[in-house]
Order: sequence, then structure tokens, then C-alpha cells
Amino acid sequence: MRLPCRVSTLHSSTSRRASSAPAGMFVPDCGSTDVQSLQLLQDFVSRAARLFAISGAGLSTESGIPDYRSEGVGLYARTDRRPMQHVEFVRSAKSRQRYWARNFLGWPQFSSHQPNAAHRALQHWEAEGKLHWLVTQNVDALHSKAGQKKLTELHGCAHRVVCLGCGSISAREELQSRFVELNPDWRVQAGTAAPDGDVFLEDDLALHFRVPSCEVCGGILKPEVTFFGDTVNKGTVQFVHNKLAESDAVLVVGTSLQVYSGYRFLLAASDRKLPVAIVNIGPTRADHLAQLKVRGRCGEVLSIIQPL
Repeated sequence: MRLPCRVSTLHSSTSRRASSAPAGMFVPDCGSTDVQSLQLLQDFVSRAARLFAISGAGLSTESGIPDYRSEGVGLYARTDRRPMQHVEFVRSAKSRQRYWARNFLGWPQFSSHQPNAAHRALQHWEAEGKLHWLVTQNVDALHSKAGQKKLTELHGCAHRVVCLGCGSISAREELQSRFVELNPDWRVQAGTAAPDGDVFLEDDLALHFRVPSCEVCGGILKPEVTFFGDTVNKGTVQFVHNKLAESDAVLVVGTSLQVYSGYRFLLAASDRKLPVAIVNIGPTRADHLAQLKVRGRCGEVLSIIQPL
């Protein structure tokens, strides 16, 4: 059974605080979107009866969560550090220890982030019957927090934890409590925020951090997300393809689509000759497939467009 990506209160002594990152801190510079582009986007949305949307990290940067690829402000631009690889996590206990230590420190802030205008606009479109289905590549649960129901979390959700042994699913909040119990005297200052609930931390500071095992079978615990180098569940991919087949237009919001797991649906949309519109600050892998490209902040743009 898959738990919903919703968070209530922390069941541990770790204090929760509202995100300290300014909303625009991780958003690339972008001028105002021109009126003509907004009108063309409004026309595009108005013509669609069953709109399929795919979102990415560019939505969540406006909530204060950094991404990987944004020009000048993404992780790749700010540091030479790279995200955790699936094989590394599975094979190395030391890598898991470092990962969970960083994640433990970053969790109170990461889990406190709230939906922004873009998330709220998409939820409103769903409520009004305009949005047929939303696929997000994000793992931050912000679409769920906004109340989105017709939603597929393509890469999983960081608010869930899976056991690699027995497959049992548990809430990330519960794991935070177990971390606190196992590490009562572990005191390390959290570093700068990184994508997906991570923070920067020197490796030697994690040497004495203790990581719990699955309470059911004693197996390895992993965030229920698709790490780099892993593949998305085939059933999930087919489900999304089915939803795309039911749709009559595609809207891309806040993603460069550099990862094939998301880009494949734009190729499928092209094969089906579905009209495509893109809202993103920077270039995307699917620009050549789009009938319309609107450069701008997702929240500012989507909050203007009405689901007529």
C-alpha cells in the first residue's frame, strides 16, 4: 500500500521551522513575460478539453527548493557535487550513512516547504475540469499539499520510505523519530540546502551517524524515490502513457526535460500529433516539439491563465 505524500507534525525532538530560503533564491533571472505570449498560452489552454501536464523542479524553486540544472543557481552551477546514484546507495553502507545523515539534517526544512502559485493554479485547473492528468518529476509532495488528486509522482516521493528487502512502505516522518532516538548526541550544523531534501555536509561528520533498519525484516531503508541511474517502474510508465492517450494537449511547466523518464512522454505526444506548450525560464529538450514556448516564472504565468 502506498502512503499519501502528506505531512502533519514531526514525531521527534527535531524542531520544524518554516523554510528559511527566500522564495526566489533558487530561481534564475527572468524578465517579465510578454503579453502576447500570455495570450497565446491562454488560447492554448482554452482550446484543450483534456489537458495533460508534466511538471519539474522549476515549479519548486519558487517555493525555495533548489534544483540541479537552473543556470547560475542550480546545484550543478554552484558546486561540483553530484546527486546520489542508485548503485552507490544499494552497494555501500558508508554511502547510505552519509546520505541519511545529510537527509536527516535537511528534512525539517525540506518537509516544511509549501506550494506556491503554480501548484495552486494547477490544482484549480483540476477542480475546474480543465486538467485531465498531472505528472510530476518532483519528489517534494508540493502538488499533494496543494490538493492535487489526478497526479502521478513519476520519480516517487521523499515523504515515503521503502524497504529494499520486504518492500514495506512507511512515512519519512516516522524515520526522523527513529534517527533522533538512535543519535541523541549527534550535533552537526546543517549546511546549505541541496535538491531533494539534502544538505551539504563533510563526509567525516557523518562517521558516527547511526542508520536504522527496516522494523519488519531488518532490511535496507531507502527513500521511495528514483535515484539517478535507476529506472521508473514499468507499470507507472504505462499508466502515464494511458493518461496521455486520453488527452488532447500537453503542457510542460518548470522542467528542462533533460531526463529521459519525462522526455519520453513528449516524444509520445509528438507521435500522437498532440499540441505542446512549454512554460520554462530556460531551454528544454523538447523545445523543437512545442507549438508555443513561454519564458517566465511558472507561478506568475500560470496564475494569470484561466481554465476557460
